Amino acid sequence: MQLRVGGRTLVDRVLEAVADAAPVVVVGPSRPVSVPVLWTRETPPGSGPLAGLAAGLALVPESAELVAVLAGDLPLLSHRTVARMRAALLGSRAAGAVLVDPAGYPQWLTGVWRAGELRRALPEDVRDRSVRSVLGELGPLRIPASPREAADVDTPQDLSRIQRYG
Repeated sequence: MQLRVGGRTLVDRVLEAVADAAPVVVVGPSRPVSVPVLWTRETPPGSGPLAGLAAGLALVPESAELVAVLAGDLPLLSHRTVARMRAALLGSRAAGAVLVDPAGYPQWLTGVWRAGELRRALPEDVRDRSVRSVLGELGPLRIPASPREAADVDTPQDLSRIQRYG
């Protein structure tokens, strides 16, 4: 069963935030989505978010300058959020820009990155490695998030709260 907010799946809502991107790569088991995407899996499956990032980045053309890295459980993320991170990044020399939640924590899987910098930062063996330990070393810009933008779905209570925003 795919979780829904406002009648759409969590993944479809995140995909809407990058509707103008090409290609769009989704890491995880293939399932129905509302737009064409490239599907891939981390190797081995379940080996962690950094392995998922590496698998997704492998399908992004070498010519791509920027890449958005977005977790699939952020149903209130918007195109404006991604555009804000992208604009901040393009106005700087930084390797990336990540959202920082209202509690001050960087959301490592909610950012826009220079693709080449990401590729160079990935260790050869990404299995079971911390995303924070790798991406944090790149010193990304930290973009303050509204509570809505940073709202993720980790528990049934999170889903219930977010469905009220829907």
